Amino acid sequence: MTILVTGAAGFIGHHLSLSLLGQGERVTGIDNLNDYYDVSLKHARLSELQSHDGFSFHQCDIADCKGMAEILDSVPETTAIVHLAAQAGVRYSLVNPFAYQHSNLDGVMVLLEAARKLSGLKHFIFSSSSSVYGGLPTLPYKVTDNTDRPVSLYAATKKAGEAMCHSYAHLYGIPVTSLRFFTVYGPWGRPDMATFMFTKKILAGDVIDVFNDGKMRRDFTYVDDIVFGVTRCLASPPKAVDGSAPYAVYNLGNRRSEELMDVVSIIEREVGRKAEINYKPIQPGDVIETYADITDATADFGFEPKTNIAEGLPAFIRWYRSFYNV
Repeated sequence: MTILVTGAAGFIGHHLSLSLLGQGERVTGIDNLNDYYDVSLKHARLSELQSHDGFSFHQCDIADCKGMAEILDSVPETTAIVHLAAQAGVRYSLVNPFAYQHSNLDGVMVLLEAARKLSGLKHFIFSSSSSVYGGLPTLPYKVTDNTDRPVSLYAATKKAGEAMCHSYAHLYGIPVTSLRFFTVYGPWGRPDMATFMFTKKILAGDVIDVFNDGKMRRDFTYVDDIVFGVTRCLASPPKAVDGSAPYAVYNLGNRRSEELMDVVSIIEREVGRKAEINYKPIQPGDVIETYADITDATADFGFEPKTNIAEGLPAFIRWYRSFYNV
């Protein structure tokens, strides 16, 4: 199969592309290589991918309608699209909201329009987020929960993306799945993520900011488990039943909610240094806890996360020390 992966030089896109290439698939990677974070990290990921014969890369903004159409025209054999490219980050959406409109709304529109013109397309996967659940008090989060009250612009754009995907599944019969990712971490992670920032600052002896006085919990999910879930889902496109659209939504999480301060403690132990902590109030757009119910994903395509933070965080730190030589 030929699979198009947007955000291929990103954190999850890099891991997913490597996994697909290892399975013998051909991957068309797209990324705009923007400077939201260190571009050299994106180039390093991309360099790994470009060492594989089955990988081709196109630098393009996913919201560039003409550019994306030209790319898709060059790979008419594409059988699946995994749309991972997005403007990430809850807090950054308070600073640069129009970046979220551009990538997370216009970009999704362009990809869906391209998808409906691919005659051999069997599955379109959209990367959504646990952020769509907002501050729901009932845990764990289930895909049947109401997600109409996002508490950040980032979450609102992801919810809008899901709605757009459903409309295209309904109108054009494109099999579409929205996967709600829960706090993904691991080697090659993004520098704006808590595990990355904590590790970097604790190693350097700098102060770390911890919000809500440390009283926060997250369903931290190791990147290898996310990739396993995406590849299993890829082989199980939804079907139209009794007139319904061929559309599905699943949570991909680790099915456990971890104390943020436990994460800090593990990093302290692994790097051999105590953290200097600046406790701060909860930030606008943040939620106190996330926790995924993955019952449907387990039943429908065998999603079973295997890595807890006691194993995953040391693996990330080993990569970090090796990559940055610290």
